[in-house]
Amino acid sequence: MPDSTPNPAAPIEFIDLGAQRRRIGARMDEAILRVVNHGKYILGPEVGELERKLAEFCGVKHCIGVANGTDALLMALMAKGVKSGDAVLVPAFTFAATAEPVVLLGATPVFVDVLENSFNMDPAALEAGVASAKRRGLKPVAAITVDLFGQPADYDRIEPLLAKHGLWLLADAAQSFGASYRGRKVGKIGDIATTSFFPAKPLGCYGDGGAVFTDDDGIAAILRSLRMHGQGTDKYDNARIGVNGRLDTIQAAVLLEKLAIFEDEIVARDRVARRYGDALADLAAVPRLIEGASSVWAQYTLRLGEHDRDAVAAKLKAAGIPTAIYYPRSLHRQPAYREFPVAGNGAPVSERLAREVLSLPMHAYLDASAQARICDALHAALA
Repeated sequence: MPDSTPNPAAPIEFIDLGAQRRRIGARMDEAILRVVNHGKYILGPEVGELERKLAEFCGVKHCIGVANGTDALLMALMAKGVKSGDAVLVPAFTFAATAEPVVLLGATPVFVDVLENSFNMDPAALEAGVASAKRRGLKPVAAITVDLFGQPADYDRIEPLLAKHGLWLLADAAQSFGASYRGRKVGKIGDIATTSFFPAKPLGCYGDGGAVFTDDDGIAAILRSLRMHGQGTDKYDNARIGVNGRLDTIQAAVLLEKLAIFEDEIVARDRVARRYGDALADLAAVPRLIEGASSVWAQYTLRLGEHDRDAVAAKLKAAGIPTAIYYPRSLHRQPAYREFPVAGNGAPVSERLAREVLSLPMHAYLDASAQARICDALHAALA
């Protein structure tokens, strides 16, 4: 059982990787030392083993381990031939890594608003985004959905719209890996799916890492080539332009040990989320799951409405409660992305969320007494 022994005097961590380390530290040390001793630091046997286990976990044919979540998105777009003149629809309320690879390939991101109840892409805004791209003389080719804070997007509404317009789906599961939607695990959803193993993610390594998932044999072969500088028959045969996007063997070893306890941690994270919901539902807008979806609760994010968020965060900090803001500015308002098109009449929900959201400590080892401290402090801050 992941919950650690309650200690009312202990400092509260926003994400407590140390508690997980205390649980599996000895096994982790042994796994890392095995890599150090066998010396196959690049694409060693642990990488292949991890890829097989992750593919089995998701129920997908292929998993390709890569250097980080951004490279995963970039290589997915490269594998599908995204280029200048193409438009890729992306949510306006997300981290820069979602739109960054689109721009790096010379294509145009079209920002789409999100739903305030799930933080995920609004299907109606997606439809408007296709029209906006065509009006600008762009060719809409794909959409990148981001399963924000751990919950999958509403794919029953999104996938038919993409099929109607002939677009393919890149499902960004950087925050939702381990979740499911109507019987489909994240990783199985989309023409291509990606994830990140950044340390703070629900399944994270001890550095950077990522993965790409697909059922398409041809795309999988291209992805394996792309991560090795476009390798053909050997490393000195360059069949295509690629990148140096390999997952380190040590990180694969770390992830194998974490994957062994991951399902147990998902259950614990859900328990933590339920405790928050029970304690805070009358105080702020708590996150709600859409029908048929589960969440891995990468973040537990409230909407504070008209409350002064900075003042609330300051009061919580004074009480020893860390918080975070994901994200303080919607992506289409960032200086680097202001010149790119926004679907329809803009992204008012994304802009409102950027003013209202506040994330509380969330991890599998957050015990009930620590949560009570957090909730009591939030009640006092909003009184």
